[in-house]
Amino acid sequence: MSPSTERVERMGARSWGVLFVLAGAVFLEGIDVAMLNVALPAIRADLGLSTEVLSGVVTAYVLGYGGFMLLGGRAADLLGRRRMFLTWLTVFLVFSGLGGLAGEGWTLLLARFVTGVAAAFMAPAGLALVTGNFPEGPQRTKALGVYAGIAAGGFSLGLVAGGLLTALGWRWVFFAPVLLSASLLVAAIPLVKEPAPDSEPAPRGGFDIAGALSITGSMLLLVYGVIRLEHLDRDTWVTVAVFAAGLALLGAFVVIERRTAHPLVRLGVLRSGPLVRANLGALLFLASFAGFQFLATLYLQELRGWSTIQTGLAMLVIGLDTVLAPTLTPRLVNRFGNARVLFGGLVLAAVAYALFLPVGPDWTYAAMFPSMLLLGLSFSLAYGPFTMAATEGVAEHEHGLAGGLLYTAFQFGTALGLAAVTAVNVAALNGASDPGARLDAIQTALVVPVATALLALVVTAFGLRAARRPSTPETAEPAAARVSA
Repeated sequence: MSPSTERVERMGARSWGVLFVLAGAVFLEGIDVAMLNVALPAIRADLGLSTEVLSGVVTAYVLGYGGFMLLGGRAADLLGRRRMFLTWLTVFLVFSGLGGLAGEGWTLLLARFVTGVAAAFMAPAGLALVTGNFPEGPQRTKALGVYAGIAAGGFSLGLVAGGLLTALGWRWVFFAPVLLSASLLVAAIPLVKEPAPDSEPAPRGGFDIAGALSITGSMLLLVYGVIRLEHLDRDTWVTVAVFAAGLALLGAFVVIERRTAHPLVRLGVLRSGPLVRANLGALLFLASFAGFQFLATLYLQELRGWSTIQTGLAMLVIGLDTVLAPTLTPRLVNRFGNARVLFGGLVLAAVAYALFLPVGPDWTYAAMFPSMLLLGLSFSLAYGPFTMAATEGVAEHEHGLAGGLLYTAFQFGTALGLAAVTAVNVAALNGASDPGARLDAIQTALVVPVATALLALVVTAFGLRAARRPSTPETAEPAAARVSA
C-alpha cells in the first residue's frame, strides 16, 4: 500500500466526529427501546395503565417504526439525507420529552408512536450518511464496523441503563434520551454534511404520494398483524383480515410502482441477490435474538426472581460487540470477506441458543455465561456485515432506500420473533401456572430461536457459495470490497 493510499484510508478527526454522531443516533434508538422495556412495570404502577394500554406503549413504537421505514428511506434519497436526519432527530427529542411528561396513557401512546416514526426516518438517513461520507473499501468497512458495534451496544447496554434509571424514576427513561439527542443534534449541525452525489443521476420529479400511502398502510397493517400473532386465540378472524388488507395494499403498491414515472421504490433494486439475502438473513437473525432475550428475561425474572438490574447485568456480556465490532470485525472482513465473517457470526448464534435449551430451574450464571458470551461474539461478527451487505450493488443515491429495507427487516424480525415465542410459550403452558410447567413452556419456546438462527444460516450459505465462485480478471476485486451475503 502506497503512502498516499494509506492517507486516503486513514480517517481524520472530523471523519471520526461525523461517525460518532451518526452512530450515536442509532445507539440512541436502540437504548431507548431497551430502557423502556425494563421500565414498563413501574410505568403501569404509577399511571395505573391496563395491560392492553401497557402493551400498546410497545406496540405503538413498533407500528410507527415498521410502518414508515420504507417511506423514511426513500425520503432520505429524495429530500436529502442530512435534512431528514436533523429534522427527525429533533422530532425524536421533542416526543421523547413528551413521553417523560405523560400523565395519561393516551399521551404516552402518542409519544411512542411519533418517536417510532422519527426513528423510521432517522435510521436509514443515518446509514446512508455513513456510506456516503466514507468511500467504499477499508475505510467504509471500518466505519460500518464502528456504526454497527455502537448500534448493537444500545440494545444490550439499554437493559442495564434502564434498570438504573428506573430506580431513580421511570420518567428518566424518557428524559435521558432527550439529553443525549440534544447533544447529538448540537454536534451534528456543524459536522454532518450532505454527501457528494455519485456519478449516477439522483432521482428527480414529483413525490410518489400514492405509493407512499399504499406502502405505509401496508407496513402498518402487516406489523400489526405480526403483533397480533402473539395471541392467536383472540379474534383470529381479525388477524387474518389485517394480514389480508396489508397484502392487498402491498399488491397495490407494486402495481403503482410499475406504472408511475417517479416510483417511491425502484422495484429493480430487489433484483440484487446480496440485498435480498442480507434483508432476509437480518430478519431471521433479529427474530431469533428478540425471542431469546424475551424468554431469558422471563426465566430470570419470573422463575428465578432476579431484579431488572440483575437481569441487565447478566446480559451485559452481550454488549462486548460494542468493543469488538469496530475493532476486530473490519479486519476479519478485509481478510476473509464479508460472507464468511457473517456466516461465522450466525453459527455462533445458533450454538448459543442451542446451549440454552436444557436450562434448568436452578442454573448458575456460570451455566448461562457461554450462551451470553457467544451471542456477544455473534453480534460482533454479524450486525456490521449485514449493514455492509445491504448496500452492496446498490447505487449511492439509493442507499437511503437500502437502509430503509434493512431496518424494516430488523423491525419485522424483532416483532416476528417476539410473536412466535409468545405464541409457542402460551400454547405450551396451556393455562398452567406452576413453576415446572412454566419452565417446560420456556424450554419448548427456546426451540424457535434455534430454528430461526438455522434458517438464517441457510440463507447466508448461498452468499458464501457465491463468494467462493472463481472470478474472471475483469470481475476480480480486492477482498476488502467483497461484501456478498
